[in-house]
Amino acid sequence: MDINEFIGSWDYGSLPANVGIGKDCYLERKDSFRRFRSKCNPGLVLGNSVYVYTWTVFSVEPEGAVVVGDDSILVGAMFWCAKSIIIGKRVTISYNVTIADSDFHPREPGLRRQDAIAIAPPGDQKPRPSLVTQPVIVEDDVQIGIGAIILKGVHIGAGAQIGAGSVVTTNVPAKAIVTGNPARIQNKAGNW
Repeated sequence: MDINEFIGSWDYGSLPANVGIGKDCYLERKDSFRRFRSKCNPGLVLGNSVYVYTWTVFSVEPEGAVVVGDDSILVGAMFWCAKSIIIGKRVTISYNVTIADSDFHPREPGLRRQDAIAIAPPGDQKPRPSLVTQPVIVEDDVQIGIGAIILKGVHIGAGAQIGAGSVVTTNVPAKAIVTGNPARIQNKAGNW
């Protein structure tokens, strides 16, 4: 493997045609796109001056699309997208943050077994049960701390701060600070 694929000096033109990259973006590793399977056009849009650092993963299903706004920084985020994840402008997402718009498996035991067989390396994905999805929206100027998990259907308001290790299962108002599992509002930003 070429060292340039690890230090951001690789040919971004080798990405799928349905990946849109804005001006002055930095993509540290080509490997971030190895699980990108979107057939949507576009399937991924990175705004201007987006920085995508090591360990960020775009795991996007065939019907999924991810949008990341201008001046955002992704430092090892994991995007699990079956349908729609939208990230605003000037958003900072830290290491090991997971953002998922689906559970990515059925809840019923028989269907869950069928799904596990379908996605196994020798499996046939045609019989895979359909996934329940709900879009995830993160508005502008949000900060998400190390290891946080943002689950399907969550809408995070502008300027909110998500504490490290938080599990966000419900909407977060603008400028709120949330922490915990499940995440709960601690205070409004700026009101220390």
